Amino acid sequence: MLHETSSLAVSIFAAFVLSVIGLSFYLGRKKQSAQAYYAAHGQIHWFVNGIAFAGDYLSAASFLGICGMIAFSGYDGFLYSIGFLAGWVVALFVIAEPIKALGKFTFADALDSKFNSRGIKLAVAISTLVVSIFYLIPQMVGAGSLIQPLLGLPHAAGVILVGVAVTLIVVTAGMVSTTWVQFIKGSLLVFFCGVLTVLILDRGLAVNAGSTEPANLAPQVRTVQRDGTVLIDGKPQSRDHDLRPVGTILRLPERFAGQTATGPLRPLEYLAALEDSTIVTWTATKHTDDAGTHTTYAPVERQGTDLLKPGGYFKGLTNGSLAGRLDFASLMLALFCGTASLPHILIRYYTVKDAAAARKSTVVGIAAIGVFYVLTLYLGLGAMTSGALDPTDTNMAAPLLAKTFSTTLFAIISAIAFTTVLGTVSGLIMAGSGAVAHDLVENVCGVRMTDHEKVRCGKIAAVGLGIIAMALGIIFRNFNVSFLVGWAFNIAASANLPALVMLLFWPRTTKQGIVAAVTVGMLASLGWILLSADTFEKVYGLSREAAPMPFSQPGLVTIPLGFLVLVVVSLLTPPPAAAPRRNLG
Repeated sequence: MLHETSSLAVSIFAAFVLSVIGLSFYLGRKKQSAQAYYAAHGQIHWFVNGIAFAGDYLSAASFLGICGMIAFSGYDGFLYSIGFLAGWVVALFVIAEPIKALGKFTFADALDSKFNSRGIKLAVAISTLVVSIFYLIPQMVGAGSLIQPLLGLPHAAGVILVGVAVTLIVVTAGMVSTTWVQFIKGSLLVFFCGVLTVLILDRGLAVNAGSTEPANLAPQVRTVQRDGTVLIDGKPQSRDHDLRPVGTILRLPERFAGQTATGPLRPLEYLAALEDSTIVTWTATKHTDDAGTHTTYAPVERQGTDLLKPGGYFKGLTNGSLAGRLDFASLMLALFCGTASLPHILIRYYTVKDAAAARKSTVVGIAAIGVFYVLTLYLGLGAMTSGALDPTDTNMAAPLLAKTFSTTLFAIISAIAFTTVLGTVSGLIMAGSGAVAHDLVENVCGVRMTDHEKVRCGKIAAVGLGIIAMALGIIFRNFNVSFLVGWAFNIAASANLPALVMLLFWPRTTKQGIVAAVTVGMLASLGWILLSADTFEKVYGLSREAAPMPFSQPGLVTIPLGFLVLVVVSLLTPPPAAAPRRNLG
């Protein structure tokens, strides 16, 4: 079975997680100031911070979601990698140095640096919380997906486990422990994904990998009865994931005629051989009747050339659908603009000593992230042809691929994936707790606090955010994590980017314009998402056709709307008072 629990895997996993938590307690043993808790005193080395950027950014969506999308849909999953990486261009050339000069603890500090406006602090704090919560959802979903096969626990148990672990990390040492957790997991993730890619290339491609039985290419029907009982092809199952593994090569290229395997291949040779192969991928169709919900997983023969070009997931790119094309364009715009707008990315600039260190950190982060995203293509394609895909869970493609090499590697990859979730979630909860304690409680509500009280308030907020994240991770369990992250990027880019860019480069920007742009961008993108076809189908259980929005990703409309609102409101309100020009270098 795909998901049999291994004592070795559990041991390695436990060692990773306990080491991370132990590190947090070690770093948190000293009394903390607010500057230390929220910004690590601004003394993190630029190289460590750059790898921590990668650790923060390479979330469950990057590792689990993208690999799963490529494994099931081909090249289109890699488009997420391209979009995620391209967003760092904006961060490097537009945001890195100015944001360091403008802020202290939080993103609201930067936007309010010229105005001292409670309205800006309130709007940006709420925006930070909304973006952080939407980004938390896919991380928690990814955690639940990992725990099911690794420890044999239900999805909800995995979500709760990661929620408790992350809360411990954040409340013990704050940004110091968060940074080192992200540095460690960023380094391990890139290294072991490189190892896994080398193993994929050394194994090459093989016919019916992981399966010698023709019956394993037959359709499978999974039924969830009204009482929750799971049936596979009409037979009750003791576990929820006992379908046969899927994904394989049916025929190799002509030059390998008479062979069942290619042997080791170089990177470009691997892609060329895959392009000329015939591959069995899988489709899922679902229907519901009085007995329950039936999902049929059926094999589909695909040519490698089709899988290595757009259209496998983003259907609008090939079927001529205007709504589909707009949806794709909107997603790519959000990924490009959203990186420089994510609160947990922005606050990391406050952990280094100056603007030059901020720029160097960004360059290191881009290098590590770029290497990783190239590797995701091989991880996804290797999973597609490994014969070890779980058709019920696209998020498990990379760990199950590792399992085809050894249980030890499976345990290591799963543990790293779990610490990937821990690192990203801890960064998000740090951003959210800062928004609550520093922006809302102290600056908006006017509650004067000592250093100790600021830290305590942040820790209480972190616990509350952890509980919210756990609940949402259970509710959204059936979504692909990369898809969910697309929503978070849309909201971040719509609410935060217009205000930040215009504040930096348009002197006529007013505090009223910033408040209006953040509020309208956040509400418009959030409202669009809640009224989209994907939400109607997968959250509300309603027909996609009933959704009023023409496509699911709102950025194409809501990002320009944020800029427009800021310009109009700023022109209609008194210009800001002249102030000494701030040195952004």
